[in-house]
Amino acid sequence: MILDTIVRHKKREIKLLKAARPMRHLVDQVSRLGRKNPVFKKALAMGSGISVIAEIKRRSPSKGVLRKNFDAGAIARGYARGGAKALSVLTDRKFFGGSGEDLRKAKAASRLPVLRKDFILDEYQVYESRLMGADAVLLIASILSPSKLRKLAALAKKLGLDCLVEVHSAGELKKALRIKPGIVGINNRDLRTFRVDMGMTEKIVHRVPSNVLVVSESGIQNHEDLIYLRSLGVRAALVGESLVRQKDVTKALRRLLGKIRGTR
Repeated sequence: MILDTIVRHKKREIKLLKAARPMRHLVDQVSRLGRKNPVFKKALAMGSGISVIAEIKRRSPSKGVLRKNFDAGAIARGYARGGAKALSVLTDRKFFGGSGEDLRKAKAASRLPVLRKDFILDEYQVYESRLMGADAVLLIASILSPSKLRKLAALAKKLGLDCLVEVHSAGELKKALRIKPGIVGINNRDLRTFRVDMGMTEKIVHRVPSNVLVVSESGIQNHEDLIYLRSLGVRAALVGESLVRQKDVTKALRRLLGKIRGTR
């Protein structure tokens, strides 16, 4: 399965990174950055409507190349003009074509808070994320043990980063809620098969406590989808492929938000 392949590769990648640049160097560099206040959840919670986290990624294992003329900074500026409340940037290189440089460019090009979207397995990557300029990290419940999930979330909090804890089932949600997360992402895509079921959010959102901000991820195509998700109590939607494929991402995002009408 693709997720298992990704995780195996990521473990090897982390081992090589640690050999080339020991974690003590990252810890030292982060200590020089000073205190950081978490801003990602706060940005999503502003206003009464549904917030959009607009995603920046070159390709995916299931769809291949999503955007040939790829400029992370230009895309970030386009999303900001379109009304995004935050950005999500893929930093996995092998499977998604991303990099830390993409995140840095996106961050520099807009004032929006940025989620580092990657397969975070180790404390090393959390320190990396802080050095990249990320405001939040993705923690995928299905690939982390309960103790590792807790440790990574605690470190992120210590470094001033929010965590988006991603789940795809009631069982994974139960696991996630044990660490009392501020944000839970319900992924409508099964990462083991890459199949999308937009009903997944509806199936488990009622199990999330009211003080936890819910993000629905994957499969969101149009304004009607946002209306449907908001009716379920969802506060934010993470949207990637349906936006990044468009030539004019600003116009595409405004259309998604219902600010303009018409065909794509």
